[in-house]
Amino acid sequence: MHGAGNDFVIIDAVSEGISHDTAPELARRLCDRRLGIGADGLMLVCPPENGSDFKLLFYNADGSLGEMCGNGARCIARYGYEHSLSGKTQHIETTAGPVVGERISETLYRIRLNDPTLIDLHRTAEGLDCAYVELGCPGLPHAVLLLDDWDRLDRSELFDLGKRLRYSGAFPKGANVSFVKILDRSSVKAITFERGVEDFTLACGTGSGAITTALTLMGLLSGDDVTVSMPGGDLTVTLADKTTPAELYLTGPTCVVFTGETAEI
Repeated sequence: MHGAGNDFVIIDAVSEGISHDTAPELARRLCDRRLGIGADGLMLVCPPENGSDFKLLFYNADGSLGEMCGNGARCIARYGYEHSLSGKTQHIETTAGPVVGERISETLYRIRLNDPTLIDLHRTAEGLDCAYVELGCPGLPHAVLLLDDWDRLDRSELFDLGKRLRYSGAFPKGANVSFVKILDRSSVKAITFERGVEDFTLACGTGSGAITTALTLMGLLSGDDVTVSMPGGDLTVTLADKTTPAELYLTGPTCVVFTGETAEI
C-alpha cells in the first residue's frame, strides 16, 4: 500500500507466524527496492495489548523499529477496516501510543496523530535555525527548516543537507528533516528526509504534522486544514487545539498497489 507515495509492505504477523526477533531482517529484505518488493517500511499487524482493535509495529527500510508512521497508520487503518479487524473507526496501538483512524471514503482516511510531546521552535543545528517537534511517547523526532528555495536546489546538495541535519548532534535521537516553503497561511510545499529510509520519501505524514504544529505556533500558518504538498501528493493537517497543543489530525489518500505472496518469509 501507499499513502501519497509513502509505500509499505503490510503483513498479518499472527497468521504468518512472524517473530518480532526476525522482523528487522525481514524488513531489510522486503523493503530493498532491487532485491525485494521495495518499500519505505514494513508494517506488521499484531494482536492488541490494551483493548484496541489491533497493534501496528512499524519497521523502517533499514530494519530499525519506528515509533510511528502517519501515512502508514492511515494505510493500516484501511487494512483494518477492509479485513474486518475494526469498523469505520479504527483504534490502533503503536509504539508511540494509541492512534485513532477514521474512514472518510473508500480511499480517504483520517487519523489523529500522537500529540506533540516536545516542542522547541528554535534549535540551532549545523548553524541553521530549525524547529524541533516530537510526536508521541517515546517521541518521534522531527526537524523543520524553512527553506524557500529547497525545490530549486540541486538534488545532491539538498540530500547532503538533509543527511547532515538528520545526524546533527542537536538531535540526540536523530531526526526526520523537513524542508518547507510557505505558500500562504493554509498551504506549504515540503519534502522530508526520513530517518530509517536515509533518503527523501514521496510524503511524510508525521512530518506534515510536525510542520503544521511548529509553523502554527510560530504564527505562520492557520493550523486549520493546512495543505501540505509533497512530491507524492497533498496531505491535509489540522491542529485542533492550538493552546496545549494537541488534537493533530492527518487526512489523505490510501492506495492498495497489489496483494501477493513472497517466499522471503
